[in-house]
Amino acid sequence: MAGFQQVRAMRSLQVGEQSIATKITQIRVYSQAIDPASVAASGVSAQTFTVTGLTTADKVLVNPGVSTIGVAGAYVSAANTLTVIFVNPTAAAIDAASSTWQIIAFRS
Repeated sequence: MAGFQQVRAMRSLQVGEQSIATKITQIRVYSQAIDPASVAASGVSAQTFTVTGLTTADKVLVNPGVSTIGVAGAYVSAANTLTVIFVNPTAAAIDAASSTWQIIAFRS
């Protein structure tokens, strides 16, 4: 077909121009039970959770299983350790329910 390029199997995905590209060498999805501790009113809390398989080379996206406290960010702080930063902008403490989260890890 005119205008279409052939798709071929590769070991990595390159995004952007070659001189500034980051190759993604692995994408993994983890399903993990997460039970956040209570976050004080108008508070911010960095909490750690064990997610076996994560490495400090991973960049992560997190998807809570239920409506929860605000998630301001997440990163891998050590091998097998996910750190999630929770934000509570309300006037009362929030103790979010335990749920199964999806964690998408990109390795480059």
